[in-house]
Amino acid sequence: MDWLIIIGTIVALAGLAGLLVSALKVIRARRAGLDEAALKDAVRAAMVLNMGAFALSALGLMMVVVGVILA
Repeated sequence: MDWLIIIGTIVALAGLAGLLVSALKVIRARRAGLDEAALKDAVRAAMVLNMGAFALSALGLMMVVVGVILA
């Protein structure tokens, strides 16, 4: 089950990268000095990426745990 641990680690790291990209999008939007409506739209768009990346990261961590249990 080593392959499951390796693939799970890659998936979890991809999710973590997505979380970092989401945070950077929000930081850039705040620094851009947008008005309130535009800032809400930017945060809403980043939230979709944030939730998807969180789900991907959780799935990867579950794969790692299952791989460790089965190893």
